[in-house]
Amino acid sequence: MLQLLFFWSNGCIRGILNVYRNTGVEGEQPFMIKQSTRRRIFEIIQVGNTRDLPSRAFDIVLVCAIVLNISVLLLGTFDQLAGFSEIFNKIELATVAFFCFEYILRIWTSDFLYPGRSRLESALRFLRSFDGIVDLMTILPFFWMSGFVAFRMLRVVRIFHLFRVNSYYDSFNVITSVIYEKRNQLASSIFIILVLMTASSLCMYSAEHEAQPEAFANAFSGLWWSVSAMLTVGYGDIYPITTIGRILAIIIAFLGVGVVAIPTGIISAGFVEQYTKAQNAALALETSLNTVLVDIDSKWLGKSAAEIETEYNQVIAVVRRGDALMQPGKDYRVEIKDVLAVYRKAAEKA
Repeated sequence: MLQLLFFWSNGCIRGILNVYRNTGVEGEQPFMIKQSTRRRIFEIIQVGNTRDLPSRAFDIVLVCAIVLNISVLLLGTFDQLAGFSEIFNKIELATVAFFCFEYILRIWTSDFLYPGRSRLESALRFLRSFDGIVDLMTILPFFWMSGFVAFRMLRVVRIFHLFRVNSYYDSFNVITSVIYEKRNQLASSIFIILVLMTASSLCMYSAEHEAQPEAFANAFSGLWWSVSAMLTVGYGDIYPITTIGRILAIIIAFLGVGVVAIPTGIISAGFVEQYTKAQNAALALETSLNTVLVDIDSKWLGKSAAEIETEYNQVIAVVRRGDALMQPGKDYRVEIKDVLAVYRKAAEKA
């Protein structure tokens, strides 16, 4: 018989696992937790679909814990609420303990997330993943590194995961795809912006330093003004008063409008390209799509869309996960019960 007992002690949650021998066979070693039990735990703590009640309940509890933890973090900064500090501390203790418990379960079942790898390799891969790092960085400030408590805001990312407002969701997938594909053009435009800001800050410093040495004490003061001017913010805390300085300000302001338009135009063009590709692909694939239901024995389980395309020459067009439809991004990995619409990749012409 297997019993899992969890209780609170000194602000930490301790898991006690009692494993009893099977008395029916003499000398038999204590049995381990069945693979099916671990798999079920994995399904529950992963993003569940609306038809899986335990998984959905776990998602809701996790969302409540995240909201409570972040709310306590914000409310604790108000002097007027100092009388509730003891309640805030207890809520923080309970939510962090829950996060620790969830973190341990995710490490324990990580081999189902990365099938085909050993338990140790899967655990290490999860620890290095984005979700693993976020989970760790939101737990550590409770025990030490209190200066990094703001990292708990990263837990909001988990809420996005739970409600599918993340990289798997079509609109957000398009955004990340556009930024990734246009990364070289965006990097070039950012470099141009930095060069113009540096040049304008030096020009403004040279023009205004003698007239107002306190406002433009050094080149960094000019950089602060150029950033607010070129990005069309215009705080108004420092501004030119000389004739040459005002002429330079007019020129820099016009440059700022164009500078902001460069990355905006690149991203807008990328959106148009992405949606055009999606429409063309939908028309071309209407008669060639096949449907694949992923189960625990599937060779595709845990693989990314790129890996499936390389190894099996199959392209994933659309994924149905629960009640959600999504386009697979570069971070997408196949999970149990996913329904995939796939087609065979056309052979490249010589």
